[in-house]
Amino acid sequence: MKKTAGKIGVVRFPGSNCDQDVYQFVAEKNYTPEYLWHLDHFDLKDYLALLLPGGFSYGDYLRSGALSARSPVMNSVREFANRGGPILGICNGFQVLAESGLLPGALVKNARLRFIDDWVNLKVENANPFWAKNWTGDKMYLPIAHGDGRYYAPADDLKKIEDGDQIWLRYVENPNGSLLNIAGVMNQKKNVAGLMPHPERAIFDWMGSVDGWSFL
Repeated sequence: MKKTAGKIGVVRFPGSNCDQDVYQFVAEKNYTPEYLWHLDHFDLKDYLALLLPGGFSYGDYLRSGALSARSPVMNSVREFANRGGPILGICNGFQVLAESGLLPGALVKNARLRFIDDWVNLKVENANPFWAKNWTGDKMYLPIAHGDGRYYAPADDLKKIEDGDQIWLRYVENPNGSLLNIAGVMNQKKNVAGLMPHPERAIFDWMGSVDGWSFL
């Protein structure tokens, strides 16, 4: 039997549509992926990390990520975060973490109110100790696909985020009007991180880039 490097949880909400992509990414990196359903509570002490994938959780009927942030599974996610466990939110997962208060700021409608499906260049502003920690390039190239991806925070909070080295990734060319070109942020402990681009869609050459491979 093939040995794996340990378990990583993939949190699923109604409307998640990148959960299988993330699940496969985890498996390709030789970890054991396990789905965590939104209505359940989990003991996560044996998990190495958690991933919140992209999609349209609860159909984005209220605000993107707002209903998922109040799902029972998020109590387990908070407990895991408080213990210092690494958590990564991708696109809608980023929105869920922001709505949960696990990450600062908010994700609002794109500047031109249009859904953007494109590839972007990114600059790593501050390294993360868990995600893409071994990245050595100046820029990375990843796809985006979102309608509510514009990062926003009040001016005072934005200054704290910048001064606290919590800005993780910046867009080289800002596609959605995000303040300070922010594409990804971290909490103060840096164990919780979120980004709008999709690293799981850039892990093989045939996808258009392998820059996402480094994230796990």
